[in-house]
Amino acid sequence: MNGRHFKGTTQVTKIIFRAQRIKICAWILGIVLVTLAVAYSYPNVYQDDVSKKGFAITMQNPAMVAMLGPGYDEADYFVTVGTQFAHEMLLFTIIAVAVMSILLVGSSTRTDEETGRIEVVRSLPVGRLSYLAASLIVVAIANFLITLFCSIGLYLLNIDGITLQSALLYGGILGVGGLFFGIITALFAQVSPTSRGTTGLSFGVLVVAYLVRAFGDVTSETIAFASPLGWLVRTDVFINNNWWPILLTTLFSVIISFFAFYLNSIRDIDAGFLPSMKGKTHASKFLMTVFGLAFRLQKVKMLSWGVGIFALSASFGAVLGDLETYFSEMEFLQLFFNEQSKVSMTDNFISLLMAIMSLIVAIPVTMTILKLKSEETHNRTENFFSRVISRNHVLSSYTLLAVLESIYLQFLLAIGLWVASSVSLQVAMKSSFIYLPALWLMISLSVMLYGAVPKIMNLIWIYVAFCFIVIYLSEMLNFPLWLRNVSAFESIPNLPAAGMSWSAIIVEFILTIAFSLIGFVSYNRRDLKG
Repeated sequence: MNGRHFKGTTQVTKIIFRAQRIKICAWILGIVLVTLAVAYSYPNVYQDDVSKKGFAITMQNPAMVAMLGPGYDEADYFVTVGTQFAHEMLLFTIIAVAVMSILLVGSSTRTDEETGRIEVVRSLPVGRLSYLAASLIVVAIANFLITLFCSIGLYLLNIDGITLQSALLYGGILGVGGLFFGIITALFAQVSPTSRGTTGLSFGVLVVAYLVRAFGDVTSETIAFASPLGWLVRTDVFINNNWWPILLTTLFSVIISFFAFYLNSIRDIDAGFLPSMKGKTHASKFLMTVFGLAFRLQKVKMLSWGVGIFALSASFGAVLGDLETYFSEMEFLQLFFNEQSKVSMTDNFISLLMAIMSLIVAIPVTMTILKLKSEETHNRTENFFSRVISRNHVLSSYTLLAVLESIYLQFLLAIGLWVASSVSLQVAMKSSFIYLPALWLMISLSVMLYGAVPKIMNLIWIYVAFCFIVIYLSEMLNFPLWLRNVSAFESIPNLPAAGMSWSAIIVEFILTIAFSLIGFVSYNRRDLKG
């Protein structure tokens, strides 16, 4: 590798940034606004010492440590509200920035290679490594802007205990964490021969990093250090402000990026270092159907998400026993929660876990409908319509696949919790399957957007993000009831912590049917895009 391999990087950077500018702005705006809004609300959440002590002890229980990472010393929660904010928000925000980086790099490397954009750019006087370098520069700029805006915003909020140094450290954690996973994606873009494989492997690393950190945080800190997320949650931000995790993550990012550039320099375009699996010579009768082909194209994704959902559910199920033991040994917590609620801590945790995990399941089932949009954009649906196949047949096949996928993933979610904890199978199934109406409503929204206005179909991800904010932060941000009810997941009964209510379920079924009908009718009336 030498200078001529990077010739034209500046021009290519401008091309990629122009193509990704809307996505980048949307991600930055969403992450920064949520971060600052939550930070602004924290001083009004825990105002007295009793609530702070309850928060501190609650966050030290094994289940919350596994979900959110290791906390601070109990005394630190009384020093500054920043500790409470960081403990609840830091890890999930790192993951959000990592997802942004994975999608941006995956789109500007392997996806652009599959669609022929890189080949067109390479026909110009540019270096062999210029496109990869430009992709990493773009994602680095996006992460830097998140670092800058979050740091300045946190400092300007003038919250007691949040200094300029600690605000810069918090923002730096987000930026470095996002860049690390962006570089991981650049590496897999050289290894995998497909864009789906690239993003799949990258998200796999993110999930494994989370699970390793969760297991290590609960059992052994040495194990947690095997995960980059385990490094970044140990900065002790707003208290001791340790910068070594950022330096360590940066060092590994540089090493991995060199490896990615080397692999890119020795491989052919459209090739990968992982061999492509050879298919059968003749297709089966099932594969020759619309549903069979859709299933075949989504099979690897469904398997990967199934493994991930089961592993996450089982990991949290494994610490439920420790949670109940921890609660029984803490007299203060018993008094505190008895005043707040008659529901056990375990039931509350299961309800929160199932809500968050079900919202995660909404991602792959929504991607199934988005896959049909991609097929149409690339003119591949014309292969269906050149035969005696109706539009309703095509759309209903993908919709049915998404519905079956939601049932399959919710089943694995329940089984994962059941096999790893003392929760009964009946409770696990009920608390998991109760969210199926919300998932089906998400599918119907996707169908409606695809059928009526496919150009703005990606806005469904904004709604998914909104649903997560409602589940995790609505009480903290004092959302009015009408706004919370906009979320498909908010009105679902929180089993087993709450009782069963059928009214909201019936309403969501009616909305699901209505949105689906609008989608099917609109799809039959509009022109195909390509």
